[in-house]
Amino acid sequence: MIKKFLPILIFLSALAVSGSAAFYSVFGLSKLFAGASTQVIIMAASLEFAKLVVASFLHHYWSKLNNFLKSYLVLAVFVLMLITSGGIYGYLSSAYQETATKDKLLTEQITLLEYKKERFENKRIELLRDKDYLTENISDLRSSLSNPSQVQYVDRVTGQLITTTSSSIRKSLEGELKTVITERDSTILVIQSVTDSLTSIETKILEQTIGNENSSELGPLKYLSEVTGKPMSTIVNWFLLLIIFVFDPLAISMVVAANVALTKSSSVSGEQKVEVLQPEDMITQPQINLKSDTLIEDNEDIDQPREIVYNKRNL
Repeated sequence: MIKKFLPILIFLSALAVSGSAAFYSVFGLSKLFAGASTQVIIMAASLEFAKLVVASFLHHYWSKLNNFLKSYLVLAVFVLMLITSGGIYGYLSSAYQETATKDKLLTEQITLLEYKKERFENKRIELLRDKDYLTENISDLRSSLSNPSQVQYVDRVTGQLITTTSSSIRKSLEGELKTVITERDSTILVIQSVTDSLTSIETKILEQTIGNENSSELGPLKYLSEVTGKPMSTIVNWFLLLIIFVFDPLAISMVVAANVALTKSSSVSGEQKVEVLQPEDMITQPQINLKSDTLIEDNEDIDQPREIVYNKRNL
């Protein structure tokens, strides 16, 4: 049962590997030569098909070909393998560059938001300090105006505590108190606005970090880059080289293996159809008596022979 289905599995596997290699190579070459993508697709597809046909042809007629033709066809298959590998490399590297560019753009946007967040945080700290200073001034002014008959305040020039009963000074301090209260209230409003802006920025950063699918796709590569200490572009080149060194050579090998398996399977099935005739299955041929010009069949009764007379000239 395994020997019966193994050639079919090998053929399907060869078809899948060679077909996918041809697909990625054709579209990779079309991206390398984007100015004539349609023409490149037609040319590359025909070359991919010819490569598989030439590989099968070499397998079946290797011993019947002269050395020059064999050398040329082998060289052609090898060059086409290099072209296919180059197309696959171009396709995969283009896909990586697209993903890496999107990830870089989102990373720069997050960095810009982090910078804005830092600026708003510094602004908020300054506003909180101003608020505390204004609150302290309000407390001092209210304390100075707490005594109805006397006013105590600190001279800004000398720093001394002055006590007076002047009504003009009281009115001046009361006006200053109102001004400071107004500044404090406006500062509180600005602090609330800055806090809202910080919350909005933090929400955007969180949304972009969670929704960055490109970063999650590049996560394993970033991890390998950190472990090995190599740039992520170098890690990607290693992976691409491993893929192209295995992809198309494996496709050609699978095509040859499929030809071998199908050839052996057909030869085995042909041998099984050959039947060996046994002696008892052989049909007795009629005997001709040339002397009497009479044909006698072995199955007829000898006592009643069935004679057929032939003309000797016709014999």
